[in-house]
Amino acid sequence: MIRVKVLAAAVLAMAARQAGADTLTVSAASSLAEAFRELAAGFEAAHPGHEVLLNLGGSGLLLQQISKGAPVDVFASADEQTMLRAVAAGRTAGRPLTFASNELVLIQPAQGRPLTSLSTLTGDAVQRIALGNVETVPAGRYAQQALEAQGLWSALQAKLIPTQNVRQALDYVARGEVDAGFVYGSDARLAGDRVRVALTVSLPRPVRYTLAVLKGAEGKSAAQQFVDHVLSAAGQRVLAAHGFTPPD
Repeated sequence: MIRVKVLAAAVLAMAARQAGADTLTVSAASSLAEAFRELAAGFEAAHPGHEVLLNLGGSGLLLQQISKGAPVDVFASADEQTMLRAVAAGRTAGRPLTFASNELVLIQPAQGRPLTSLSTLTGDAVQRIALGNVETVPAGRYAQQALEAQGLWSALQAKLIPTQNVRQALDYVARGEVDAGFVYGSDARLAGDRVRVALTVSLPRPVRYTLAVLKGAEGKSAAQQFVDHVLSAAGQRVLAAHGFTPPD
């Protein structure tokens, strides 16, 4: 049975110990929540006796947990930068693999005046803009790169509302608590008619999701089997159904 946790490292460690040897702990970016729940269910069906424990959060926060000793078997990040930090810290057991791509989009409440470009964010009609904390959330860093490329980052500082993960930014916009927000295209579709996608944001580098088996899972065959499951044709169909595109 899939279990979902958003935990501090110490609590995650306790949960993993209590779960037993047949539990696979997968820390995954918040934007992967629905897709990885389905992938985990498929994996459990194909591997009787194994249980997947999903730990969801901002990629940077997940890496912090791993660095503090959280017993994680597989790490799935919403960017390459965070995964490279995991590699540099000696946390990965093998070469990280790109398994999906996405788009960064600017969204707004459905009833708001249409935003036609990033420069319209500087207008008086926009007072609050949600985006992931650039220190820990890849979507926030992608947004920062896009705004810096257009010379808007400094001008918008007073309007920016940092969030713990990309889903919190989505919620703020869907509830009308902010005037705009930066999320992934796969996230925006979850909100249905509560938000409007104003535009797809042009980025200097594409959004690539990476995953890797971690050092603590060495000798645990289920970890590599889960990675293989995500990369399989069936796994890629699940990701596509949730709005992700194949790795480029």
